Amino acid sequence: MSTETTASVSTHILDTSIGRPAEGVAITLSAGRPARPGFAGEWTALGGSATDADGRCKDLPALPEGTTHVRLDFETETYFLNKNSAKKQAEAQQDAPRVRDSGAFFPEVTITFAVNPGEHYHVPLLLNPFGYSVYRGS
Repeated sequence: MSTETTASVSTHILDTSIGRPAEGVAITLSAGRPARPGFAGEWTALGGSATDADGRCKDLPALPEGTTHVRLDFETETYFLNKNSAKKQAEAQQDAPRVRDSGAFFPEVTITFAVNPGEHYHVPLLLNPFGYSVYRGS
């Protein structure tokens, strides 16, 4: 039996178009192996949650022992459909193109990353209707 502890994952989202946390974004956590040449990849959805009023997702499921790769799927289109104020603000910007009725160019954001046993991975998402950025936080 291994004495290594599994990796853990947390995330939060900041809607940079309004400078506020993104509340109500659905997130799914999966574990598995990413695609590579000649292999489509295998992923097992472990469960999901949604961001709270502070943009944080505090109840993501634990990773199974031996997990080497993790995928976070953020349902951004639904968030922007429900956030009319963010959509209107983005469209009001002089240089922001009108993109589809959802107001979001990216209907979903998927982040895949490698993990090591025993380490914690905090993965913040900086989001706006026309782009996003992600990094490993602390």
